[in-house]
Amino acid sequence: MFRALWTSASGMTAQQTNLDVISHNMANVNTIGFKKMRPTFQDLIYQTVREPGAPTSPTTRSPSGFQIGLGTYIADTYGIFTQGNINQTGNTLDLAIQGDGFFKVVLPDGTIAYTRNGQFRLDRDGRIVNSDGYPLDPEISIPPDALSIGIAADGTVTVLRQGATSVEEVGRIELAKFVNPAGLRRVGNNLYIQTDASGEPLIDNPGNQGIGTLLQGYLESSNVNIVEEMVNLIIAQRAYEFNTKGITAADEMLSQAANLRR
Repeated sequence: MFRALWTSASGMTAQQTNLDVISHNMANVNTIGFKKMRPTFQDLIYQTVREPGAPTSPTTRSPSGFQIGLGTYIADTYGIFTQGNINQTGNTLDLAIQGDGFFKVVLPDGTIAYTRNGQFRLDRDGRIVNSDGYPLDPEISIPPDALSIGIAADGTVTVLRQGATSVEEVGRIELAKFVNPAGLRRVGNNLYIQTDASGEPLIDNPGNQGIGTLLQGYLESSNVNIVEEMVNLIIAQRAYEFNTKGITAADEMLSQAANLRR
């Protein structure tokens, strides 16, 4: 009886965490380059009353055994890195990655972080930086007399300077690709950090070795599907409700046992 209480409680706890993940996805439905997350449910350890295949007589064995599970838990959360919708903005320094890959930016401590958010700007030194002021890696600077900026699909950055008749190349944007992007550690601000699970990044120019290409004047929206999240929200809510029913039933059975009279 008490096992049923704790088993149902584990299900309620898991669904609470599931709801946290769903809420996080829904909160970031308008976050540029955001990749939705999903939890992984696993069943808890089992009490084995009789081992499968245990002898039941001198000549027969149990075909299935007797095991009682102790509930569920969330083992991990993983990111789903499918392509989000690409929307035109017309902003010169807005970039979308069409395909696999991440932009590289340098954090204040020198660490390389990775992002799908292509909302870039110029700082006071003319460097291309993200909204937090973190510069691209490798660093690209735009001359102060540049009249226009062009960014090709292969990452080549060119400018037309005042008085010039042809464009001048000032740098090239590199992208990083990971074997297991779900293994990257999320640190907020649309940034990811490399881990042992993600593996070493493959760094190359856009369009090479399976890395995506760039689109200037476009941004990749979140890949969160709000209808899908609403369905998952309803499922989580009902699963939580079902587990409360288990606790209620166990409590009623205990109450009946406590009120027995000889």
